[in-house]
Amino acid sequence: MTTARKIAHLYQAVATPEGQGVTVHRTIGRPDLSVLDPFLLLDEMELPKEAKGAGFPEHPHRGFETVTYMLTGRMEHGDRVGNHGIIGPGDAQWMTAGRGIIHSEMPVASGEDARGFQLWVNLPAAKKMIPPRYQDVSKDIIPTVKGEGYEAQLVAGELLGHEGAVKEIAAKPFFADVTLTGEDEVTLPVESGHTAFLYGIKGGFVVDGQSVPTRTLAILSDGAFVKVRGKAGTRFLLVAGRPNNEPVARYGPFVMNTREEIIATIDDWNKGRFLSAT
Repeated sequence: MTTARKIAHLYQAVATPEGQGVTVHRTIGRPDLSVLDPFLLLDEMELPKEAKGAGFPEHPHRGFETVTYMLTGRMEHGDRVGNHGIIGPGDAQWMTAGRGIIHSEMPVASGEDARGFQLWVNLPAAKKMIPPRYQDVSKDIIPTVKGEGYEAQLVAGELLGHEGAVKEIAAKPFFADVTLTGEDEVTLPVESGHTAFLYGIKGGFVVDGQSVPTRTLAILSDGAFVKVRGKAGTRFLLVAGRPNNEPVARYGPFVMNTREEIIATIDDWNKGRFLSAT
């Protein structure tokens, strides 16, 4: 018998300074929700178009993957591995830091605020030191999946026989930007045993009688699907991933499994070995 997922916990986003002159709205990654295995951070970023010089200048990462998904405006990625890309509304980028990458993400003038999400996805111990990789994911290759009462932009995962644009990720992630097209309750499949959450973008919605406002994270219990009710035009993220079930050692932009590995990472950084470490 299949089981409907319910809301296990609700977390309203907290405004947090980040980068250079940026305020993000954070749910995962703050002291009371430091990890939601395999997810390490979820920020909703909003950079006003008149904010000069604001953004995320060059900085390092090791041991996990970063996902950027844009709602409005444009962001430019550059890194020392040689990757470069500009993403706009509906575009995404999936960057695997692996053993180490140094990159920047800065807004590009577009006449509108830059608004979007950054999600950090942990790598399992066996893949933490793999070579870095960058996937630039244009909205043109992100499938639009039409279900009963909803449309979903499917960045990663499988839905109604469709496969998302991002592939070969350790966590087997599901990442969809869902918009309700009617007033009826909709049913969205979620792989059993995977950590899953909803995040409200526009308009509140209801799961099993419990309301979820915008800019709020709803962590779901286990099950094979989730039922969501809201007005037409309601928009939210549905994200899921396979947990690693491993210890997490974290220091700023570095995420490993042990304190000793973190110390070795800091040593690599301080001694100029960061990008060449194996």
